[in-house]
Amino acid sequence: MYDMTIRLQTDSGKRLYEQIYEHIKKEIREGKLLTGERLPSTRSLAEYLQVARSTVEYAYDQLVSEGYIEARPYKGYFVCPLEELFLMEGERSEEGIKAFSGEVSPFRPEEKPKKKEQGAPEPLLDFSPNGIDMSGFPFGVWKRITKNILNYGNSELFSQGEAQGDYDLRLTINRYLHSSRGVNCRPEQIIVGAGNDYLLMLLEKILGRHVRIAMENPTYKRAYRIFQSFAYRIFVVDMDENGMMVSGLEKENVSVAYVMPSHQFPTGTVMPIGRRAELLNWAAREPERYLIEDDYDSEFRYRGKPVPSLQASDDHDKVIYIGTFSKAIAPAIRVSYMVLPEALLKRYQRECWFYSCTVSRIDQRILNEFIQDGSFERHLNKMRKIYRGKHELLLEGLKPFQKHFQISGEHAGLHLLLTAKGQVSEEELIKRAAAKGVKVYGLSDSLVDSESRKYEKAAVLLGFGGLTDGQIAEGIKKLQEAWL
Repeated sequence: MYDMTIRLQTDSGKRLYEQIYEHIKKEIREGKLLTGERLPSTRSLAEYLQVARSTVEYAYDQLVSEGYIEARPYKGYFVCPLEELFLMEGERSEEGIKAFSGEVSPFRPEEKPKKKEQGAPEPLLDFSPNGIDMSGFPFGVWKRITKNILNYGNSELFSQGEAQGDYDLRLTINRYLHSSRGVNCRPEQIIVGAGNDYLLMLLEKILGRHVRIAMENPTYKRAYRIFQSFAYRIFVVDMDENGMMVSGLEKENVSVAYVMPSHQFPTGTVMPIGRRAELLNWAAREPERYLIEDDYDSEFRYRGKPVPSLQASDDHDKVIYIGTFSKAIAPAIRVSYMVLPEALLKRYQRECWFYSCTVSRIDQRILNEFIQDGSFERHLNKMRKIYRGKHELLLEGLKPFQKHFQISGEHAGLHLLLTAKGQVSEEELIKRAAAKGVKVYGLSDSLVDSESRKYEKAAVLLGFGGLTDGQIAEGIKKLQEAWL
């Protein structure tokens, strides 16, 4: 049995059980507590530390829930085999984290990373708006759920499931959306798919060809390219400080509008209730008008109360709601969902029923268990705290920039927008940043109309999700040298 020495600090601001939990977790991750090693009983550790037994039980329960230790009946608590899940703390590489998130492939066993050549430029600090933090992912929990599901030996998991996704998962998503986003629907209205790309392509089969669709400018360019691959006619509608202008929809005589009301990409605009009402009234005036609501990162909000979805205010069944678990969990999960209005659901059931679900039933079951047992909520709460800290660090560091830049889009999401007040080009800002080893992203990359680039002020996106606190601080310092 492992002889545990823990120094508890009563004036540290952390609860005693949190200190016990963090100490044991660190010992496991650093390899000081080995697989299969037995921990002291809750009674003996409580007596040794001179704390209540319940304090130790709270710490052990959290470690069990995250998969670091396991409780064996009548035997005690033992360290789980974790070497397959992550590298030890001192050895963890950025490539390993990116590999799980789907950004790059991990090294094969026989491959070795190349040594940095003498004189080669330092790696860029990448303020990507698409980056997320995988360091807080509960690998142990995910593995435990996966193991339990596969050990159960349910042969149904290896048969073809329902075209819209397994009903149990759709019911779980339905409850989650109603409680967190105010979405009003039945599980029967939900379609599960492997990413938003698939759902948008399926939607083209439901809405039909030659649809006249409106998009904001700037907008999410990937969705634009997908619509462009259809036989759709795409119209660009101007934005003001409240989002898409409804007058532009009337002018172009479109039947569908694609919007991101909770956190517009890339501007970060949060659409107020008045503009939402205008959009809903526009859609309600004609039978074949619809709004596509892309709610891609609504889980992360830093100021004020969470804003309900546009679909939550829809009294005429005109909103097609699309969401994903890519930002909240990991890009590699590849599980998205679409909520269809009743009229479009009937059309789907009549004309598109033969399209198979693109998500493995095993992955659906794992995700369902992950949400149902409370692991998803705990993970979200943890990531909200992590991202809030990064968000505040970035805003604090950008205070010296306020004389030369306007900062916007800071209320939600994992990126914000810096718009230059002076006469400087976007290309110049990006070039200066790159010279200091920092990569930033121009707003013009999200503009649909290339001519409008001439009239936009220079603006860049700063994403903070995939950077550590140290990288954010270092990046801000380098940007200050480059731009101020």
